[in-house]
Amino acid sequence: MKRKIIESLKRWKTSPSRKPLLLYGARQVGKTYSALSFGRDYFTNVVYFNFEGNSQLQQIFDGNLSPSEILPALQAQAGETILPQETLIIFDEIQACERALTSLKYFCEEASEYAIIGAGSLLGVALNRKAFSFPVGKVDMMTLYPMDFEEFLWALGKEDMASLIRESLINRKPFSLHDTALSLYRLYLVVGGMPQAVGEYVRSKEFPFVESTLKNLDNAYIADMAKYTTSRETARIMDAWRSIPAQLAKENKKFQYKYIKSGARAGQYAAALAWLQTGGLILSCLNVTEGRLPLSVYVDAGTFKTYLMDTGLLCAKFSVPPQTVLYPSEILDGFRGALTENYCMQALVAQGILPYYWTSQGTAEVDFVFQTEKGNIVPLESKAASHVRAKSLHLFMKRYDIPLGIRVSTRNVGLENNIFSIPLYGLFALKDTLNFCSL
Repeated sequence: MKRKIIESLKRWKTSPSRKPLLLYGARQVGKTYSALSFGRDYFTNVVYFNFEGNSQLQQIFDGNLSPSEILPALQAQAGETILPQETLIIFDEIQACERALTSLKYFCEEASEYAIIGAGSLLGVALNRKAFSFPVGKVDMMTLYPMDFEEFLWALGKEDMASLIRESLINRKPFSLHDTALSLYRLYLVVGGMPQAVGEYVRSKEFPFVESTLKNLDNAYIADMAKYTTSRETARIMDAWRSIPAQLAKENKKFQYKYIKSGARAGQYAAALAWLQTGGLILSCLNVTEGRLPLSVYVDAGTFKTYLMDTGLLCAKFSVPPQTVLYPSEILDGFRGALTENYCMQALVAQGILPYYWTSQGTAEVDFVFQTEKGNIVPLESKAASHVRAKSLHLFMKRYDIPLGIRVSTRNVGLENNIFSIPLYGLFALKDTLNFCSL
């Protein structure tokens, strides 16, 4: 499947200051597939090493970590020649071998002509353990998220539609295939962006198979939780993980520890949430009390919302009947807003946008607020339907003298009263649209 991260990897390959790359992301988001595809298309050859359960491979790193010592052993292990600039070396599940991670420092300093990508399903979690010596300043880093809606369209063979949606937003003109695009957006909510689930939908078009795939992934995440934690820590992580859908279903989506279990406190479960976030399973959105630059100065760290990394997983965890999402009805009204907000959070983070949310003494709230690379503050409201009152958005814009607000809903593209209306299916192009508008 075509992934946007390939463009970032191409820039990494040709960068004059290239370092070994660590590729982060949750299990099954496509890290290994993307690295292998990139190597196949842009290098002469690829040598792949998986450290999980491979003691013979790990022994190569027990001695001298100099590349001059390690490379011949790796060549022998792979049965292939490793050439500078021409061979991509992939260290998969690198967190299973601490010294392999440490060796990246020496590759950076002594053999930067060799291209190396290190990846692992629990890489971020493993690196938080004290035993690991992280090669600070000696590696580049990227994060891969689930497929966004545009990548989903590509997987469905609808690249032309994705391009037309982007053009419509940049030109601020209504999209002619609006209803069709909305139907595909709702399909994406159900299937989500996990490559395995998308592949299953493309293959079978059967939602029970898609749901089974997603629930199997959920079970795999739960199994992972015991790998680097004590049994007590594992239980807390699992409790926190299972509470996320309930947190989102509340009218007030602020994270509350009491929804994990009765009597739960921040001191008990903050580490569990940090584990889930580091593992890439949840996304956190911090509260800001002011809409001024820089937003990070006005963060209330104790007030935040949490979202699942993928709407498909969210629907599967809730056992949401696909038809209730594909064909909106009043049955799902209480959950639709949460699902929409989760989708928006995913879309923003996938574009490299760091979103916060704004509240004003409990009287007003803007779903998402972020600052652009050019230093502009942009507020964004997400709406599940076309009824789009924007009282809080207008209040925020007036209070902080904001020239343009964003409203994401089922309405078509439009601009009215300094609020740019973006249809939900077009949110993947938000960053490019703002750049085009010089924001």
